[in-house]
Amino acid sequence: VKTTEIERSYFTEILLSTEIQTGTVLNSWKVVWVVLADDAIEFYKKKTDNSPKGMIPLKGATLTSPCQDFTKRTLVFKVSMAKNQGHFFQATHLEERELWVKDIKRAITCLQGGKKFARKSTRRSIRLPENVNLSELYVLMKDQDKGVQELKVEKDKRLFNHCFSGNTVIDWLISEGKARNRPEGLMLATGLLNEGFLLPAGDVSKDGAEKGAECVFLDQIEALYYFADSGFFCEGYSSDEDVIMKEEFRGAIVKRGCLLKQGHRRKNWKVRKFILRDDPAYIHYYDPTKGEDNPLGSIHLRGSVVTAVEYVPDAKRHEVDGNLFEIITSDEIHYYLQAATADERKDWIKAIQSVSKMGK
Repeated sequence: VKTTEIERSYFTEILLSTEIQTGTVLNSWKVVWVVLADDAIEFYKKKTDNSPKGMIPLKGATLTSPCQDFTKRTLVFKVSMAKNQGHFFQATHLEERELWVKDIKRAITCLQGGKKFARKSTRRSIRLPENVNLSELYVLMKDQDKGVQELKVEKDKRLFNHCFSGNTVIDWLISEGKARNRPEGLMLATGLLNEGFLLPAGDVSKDGAEKGAECVFLDQIEALYYFADSGFFCEGYSSDEDVIMKEEFRGAIVKRGCLLKQGHRRKNWKVRKFILRDDPAYIHYYDPTKGEDNPLGSIHLRGSVVTAVEYVPDAKRHEVDGNLFEIITSDEIHYYLQAATADERKDWIKAIQSVSKMGK
């Protein structure tokens, strides 16, 4: 997600592998660049276009998510206008859809109350100084010797790995001369949170992140956070025999997102959330509606082979078609997956190949 400044307002600008269907042309799905403005959804043929191809006014509109109008499409949501004209959008993964749905709902609610929705840029909304570089600050915070130290924290019968408390972040910013006092440190930490460099872990920090149009960072010992590309994971108290399995989660997260996966027994296809980690090289998959605490399964990628395929031997032609790829493990177990787009398939294959060669 990034924000772009224009003269009339700020608006959220997100590039999706998004497909939109409008009007009564039932099969005219096209990839577009979508912009959420203060009172409308604008869509462009390309990111570089100066004028939108179309606009959907949000005043009087209703939002339906998930939308079940299409049996062969997942992650679809629908925006209906006052004249009963429906516009359908498809995201590439669950989190992406939920972010769009959340902001569109806020925009509609604001318009109903006579206000205009504005998801302002982090720098303007919290008045960050122009000389502050959040990317450089994030790199310093992750330094293994001088940065914020990642810890194991036990809380509410759960063990949080590779995380740190909110007050620890503020202490570090002050000690390193990045902030003069705690309010100033809180402003910087909130910027890091809003830009996705830091992520909330646990109920306290998640509650703060969900309040208002901007995420709120909490200067509290109870509020836990983690680096966006760390090896963070959370586990409940487990028996001794589970300890070895937890080693699978120690690697840094390389890539995450949703894919269609074929089951090994019934050969049916379901949407699963995948998280790819290196050192050790594992990809875990989850029920996308139930969080990341308990994976449905894992694939050890060390020595595996991943390739694009045009068809799946045990699948009927009408079930899946296009953007397929196969993982063959060192034990010769075959996994068949489908990405939403050709580019997404290419990215997954490249990431998995890299991890399988370098990870343990």
